[in-house]
Amino acid sequence: MTDTQIFEPEGRAIPFVDEGDGPVKLVLIQEHGLAADVLGVVGHYLAEEAGFHVLRIGHRGGAAGVSFDDRVADALAVIDHVGIEDTWFGGHGFGGTVARALVSAHPDRANGLLMLGVEDVDIPVAPAIPVLIVQGDDDTVTPAANAERLRSTVPDRASIKPIPGDHLFPMHHPIETAVAIEEYLDWD
Repeated sequence: MTDTQIFEPEGRAIPFVDEGDGPVKLVLIQEHGLAADVLGVVGHYLAEEAGFHVLRIGHRGGAAGVSFDDRVADALAVIDHVGIEDTWFGGHGFGGTVARALVSAHPDRANGLLMLGVEDVDIPVAPAIPVLIVQGDDDTVTPAANAERLRSTVPDRASIKPIPGDHLFPMHHPIETAVAIEEYLDWD
């Protein structure tokens, strides 16, 4: 797999992995507070097997004093640094919430929104943005009820793909997770 790089705008050390160079672009933001790169295998599969360009973004260390808006700004800084445009924004749990805020603030930069588990937050989905929700069927951290609530706000633009497992389904079932994403995003 590709090594993790560190981008340090204004002294902020933000980890990221940039893999693949395909025409389908996807930004994946990591769940906060997990030691493991839960999205590593999913991202690598999508880059190597599906031919996507995948940018995985982690969170800077030292959570004290780092606001939600700082997390959104960090992700946007890495995206701009790598130079990705016309992309799907997504993430796992809290990372999906960051992606949702990014798309809400910058809908002109997004092709769609990918949620790997949905936190219960009140961030509206921007008009005309499709939403793919991949949901662990036994996830108690971001339960299926959250996914259903989000889908009910944009029923004509949202799809839910269930995956076996708990909140760590992207790590425990990475190929199934990646294939659900690939089948939805790969229009060819």
